[in-house]
Amino acid sequence: MNSINRRSVLLAGLGAAGGGALAACGGSSGDADRTTALVKPSDPAVAAAEKKRASTGKVHKLTLTAAPAMLELGGGVMAKSWAFGGQAAGKELRVSAGDTVAAELSNQLPHKTATSIHWHGLALRNDMDGVPPATQTAVRAGSTFTYRFIADTPGTYFFHPHVGVQLDRGLYAPLIVEDPKEPLSYDDEWVVVLDDWVDGVTGTPDEVFAELRHGMGGMDMGGHDMTGMGGMDMGGDEGGASASPSSSGDGMSMKFMLMGADSELLGGDAGDVKYAYHLINGRVPADPDVYTGKPGRRVRLRIINAGGDTAYRVALGGHRMTITHTDGFPVEHQRTDALLIGMGERYDVLVTLADGVFPLVALAEGKNATGLALVRTGSGRAPKATVRPKELDGTIVTAPKLRAADDVGLSPKKADRALRVELTGGMTKYDWAINGKAFDMSDPTAAPLMVEEGQRVRLDFVNRTGMWHPMHLHGHTYQLGSSGPRKDTAIVLPKKKLSVVFDADNPGQWMLHCHNAYHGEAGMMALVAYRA
Repeated sequence: MNSINRRSVLLAGLGAAGGGALAACGGSSGDADRTTALVKPSDPAVAAAEKKRASTGKVHKLTLTAAPAMLELGGGVMAKSWAFGGQAAGKELRVSAGDTVAAELSNQLPHKTATSIHWHGLALRNDMDGVPPATQTAVRAGSTFTYRFIADTPGTYFFHPHVGVQLDRGLYAPLIVEDPKEPLSYDDEWVVVLDDWVDGVTGTPDEVFAELRHGMGGMDMGGHDMTGMGGMDMGGDEGGASASPSSSGDGMSMKFMLMGADSELLGGDAGDVKYAYHLINGRVPADPDVYTGKPGRRVRLRIINAGGDTAYRVALGGHRMTITHTDGFPVEHQRTDALLIGMGERYDVLVTLADGVFPLVALAEGKNATGLALVRTGSGRAPKATVRPKELDGTIVTAPKLRAADDVGLSPKKADRALRVELTGGMTKYDWAINGKAFDMSDPTAAPLMVEEGQRVRLDFVNRTGMWHPMHLHGHTYQLGSSGPRKDTAIVLPKKKLSVVFDADNPGQWMLHCHNAYHGEAGMMALVAYRA
């Protein structure tokens, strides 16, 4: 049984039962036993937190139909996938801060496949977070579920499933929460969605995961014998193995596993998966999405990385960008030629458009491939699909170089609780985990990281692996260090430590996981749970 169907059956049976499990606060690690109750998604504390959110009273009702779709990616490329409303990225959902979203998910997926919707980056009510089995029962095929919540924080967000590796199909769309008191001055907006694409072209995400989960142990990789490599993460040092597919001694295919992807920005190994295409707004580089504007106009780009396994280095040829926000929260403005964006991250930038035709390029970091869109403000010939503007090699901003804007920085305060989050595992066994333990979907509250409402919490991410991980916390935003940006997803480099802090002000049970779709599904997840 493939991974989605296997897990969907499990999730549908479990439902929200895990939310009612009992646990207790342990030591500084936050581990718990089964003697003290956790706040359940249905508890009054969750409803009380929702009542505190400022509401406009306006309700946006919509239906999101998850169904098979034949997607036209441009240039004659067709992909048999799943999508919302027959397109990927899905239709943008735009609301104003304080509005209520009432979104009915209609699951029309094949093969009795269950699904859900996670509203990535939003600090919303816990029972609407869309994470089976922790916060809801997975929505069975042929069924519906209505997500209803107040979207009270302005910013650039998106939504996607949280079941199996469905994230790496076409089931995603932007969610823009506008600020009714918008302080930025600009003339237009352009939402830019980045994605790495395999589904329905060279295979399916399930097939990718099935191959990856075998790991590299004992495999003959084009002459590179992996036997006895222990927990070593085989990254860019094995570049000679990337030229062609291989197979293991037992005949296992090497159709999807990527070897030799190397990036100094990412500290070495850049990714696991060979993708057929890298898309911008659902289009291949040979037939790109085009933004048409006028010279001198100031445009806000809202850039979303909806990919499964790829960080992108993004630049607009012939322009510099001013970074204004990351993950929905404002930062002190910073000029740059390019930025690095990991899976699940979002960046807002301002650009003043020049006269001509310019390439917006998303370089798949370490993978020697690009996504492309065009900005056209005047006459001129479009650049080649393989264009690499010089800005990609100019000044590159990563999140630690940014500072939170004064009005969103957390007040100085000693942490009430410190939680050590060791990122463990590797490619040899494909045993990605947190604190050495793969997340157990059949027992989601087995070993939660415990917090209490009102606490200032510090998460110490300690990356023991040879690969980078974009670590995403649901239901909250944290601050990098004492003055860094406010984010919900941050890159933790290999063999490095990253400390972040957040205020425990949104009770419930929240996932903390690597936003590499395949690392998370393999087990690099944990539950951050509030003590009842």
